[in-house]
Amino acid sequence: MFHISRWKWPTIASGVALSVLALSSAVTPQAFAAGKTITAVMHSDLRVIDPGLTTAYITRDHGYMVYDTLVATDSSFKVQPQMADWKISDDKLTYTFTLRDGLKWHDGKPVTAEDCVASLKRWGKNDGMGQKLMDFTASLTAADDKTIVLKLKEPYGLVLESLGKPSSLVPFMMPKRLAETEPGKAIAEQVGSGPFKFIQAEFQPGVKVAYEKNKDYVPRKEPASWTAGGKVVKVDRVEWLTMPDAQTAMNALQSGDIDFMENLAFTCCRCWRATRTSRSKCSTSSASRRSGG
Repeated sequence: MFHISRWKWPTIASGVALSVLALSSAVTPQAFAAGKTITAVMHSDLRVIDPGLTTAYITRDHGYMVYDTLVATDSSFKVQPQMADWKISDDKLTYTFTLRDGLKWHDGKPVTAEDCVASLKRWGKNDGMGQKLMDFTASLTAADDKTIVLKLKEPYGLVLESLGKPSSLVPFMMPKRLAETEPGKAIAEQVGSGPFKFIQAEFQPGVKVAYEKNKDYVPRKEPASWTAGGKVVKVDRVEWLTMPDAQTAMNALQSGDIDFMENLAFTCCRCWRATRTSRSKCSTSSASRRSGG
């Protein structure tokens, strides 16, 4: 099992905080009302939207909104099934992944093993852990529409940990036609199979990004646990707004103009504690901890 330091853990955890907010009971009952939009100010503005091209955390967070992974890491750092279950041969050389039922891309087409093989190969060229995994890989094929077969040259103990890594570059699945985009070039569309759909028409790089609930998404039955488990969407829309000035964002949080602020300086936390009656939620990321703000 790989190790995550006590400093990196809160950074990764805060990165998926908004997804948790929109998917779990962390949202107030009023937020579950029909047509509710969760409005958030994240730690950074979003400009690069291809999660396979940059290690920027904001792009990774965007990835978790739109895409899904074959396996995922839970809050106990154990790898769990997500899009697929798996079996390992006795000699530890063959990993067989079987896609679960009900998986669809946002364009309505079914998720296939060929899509996932192409996605893993793209990830394996760009990510450090992916490159190492591919060094040990003899073949990566689709046996049928739902079965992915990974064969190793020799046993490698980090197969599942690599495929379930929670942070950049995350091995997100996408349609084959996008995964086969020329190396170094951004994918042309944001089509995933995750719990939210990216609204291209409303995207203003560095200013605003909007997502809508994917009504065709079928969550797992297990309780949500960090990046694993059932991703049950409880709101209709999520918007990320850019507010470079921390005090402006804090004022918006207190007034209810936004529902979530990812980076909250300690000075603002003292102010926040004095006004607990606000309906909004916030999280303090490790960025503010390290800065001593």
